[in-house]
Amino acid sequence: MAEVLLTPQNLVSCPVCLDLLKDPVAIPCGHSFCRNCINDCWDQEDQKGSYSCPQCRHTFTPRPDLNKNTMLAELADTLKKTKLQDAPPVDSCVGPGDVECDVCTGRKHKAVKSCLVCLLSFCEAHVQTHFKSPAYKKHKLVEASVNLQEKICPHHDKLLEIFCRTDQKCVCYLCVMDEHRSHKTVSATAERTEKQKQLVETQRKNQQRFQQREKDLKELKQIMEQHSNLVHVCGFCVFPFVSVELGISLHSSCISRLTLEHNQTRLLHRGTEERSLGGEGTSGNVL
Repeated sequence: MAEVLLTPQNLVSCPVCLDLLKDPVAIPCGHSFCRNCINDCWDQEDQKGSYSCPQCRHTFTPRPDLNKNTMLAELADTLKKTKLQDAPPVDSCVGPGDVECDVCTGRKHKAVKSCLVCLLSFCEAHVQTHFKSPAYKKHKLVEASVNLQEKICPHHDKLLEIFCRTDQKCVCYLCVMDEHRSHKTVSATAERTEKQKQLVETQRKNQQRFQQREKDLKELKQIMEQHSNLVHVCGFCVFPFVSVELGISLHSSCISRLTLEHNQTRLLHRGTEERSLGGEGTSGNVL
């Protein structure tokens, strides 16, 4: 096995966050960590009642007191000032939609992995400890993602790696042994694969329906264009006949009206003659 190269950077780096020690403290086994880092680790072990070193896994009961490591604090401070002076300015590697590394200080780099045990996301440099250190062997690394707490069971603080099809929710293995004991369950990975297959099939059917709608719309448009052309052609063909028919109709109407007026005049004239003749007869009888 290749030997680890010891550098000032390695000597004053926190084994948890892999950054320069901030407020370094020593625990009984001799290892040193950032005060916040070791407190966060041990806060997660409060329920067990025993506390372990993240580096060597030595356990302590009760929770040890933390003593400041003054020498490492001064060394880390000196190295930090040197890095700030020597390091050229670099642009942030985090783009829109990327997950930031939770360990980077100052400018953030893009996270490549998230740990479901640490509940932190790490960039390419800071995730190396999880690959190399035996202390992180049992940690679960996934693709970098936000809202890591949502992947942990709120009741048992275990990874939500089982899907309950009865309740349609993700649960941990302790949930399966308790309130979900008689439910139908599968691994979250298997359920995700099944959902992806269903999604692909749904998308395929939707695409087919969309293509059919486009085809129907195109055919309807062609029919409407043909109908419009037919009406246009028929309009020119029918117009002369319509004009003739309209003229004949108007002529007939005029003749009918003149005939009616003529008949009315004749009747009126005849009535006048009859009244005149009737008047003359009456006058003769009187004489």
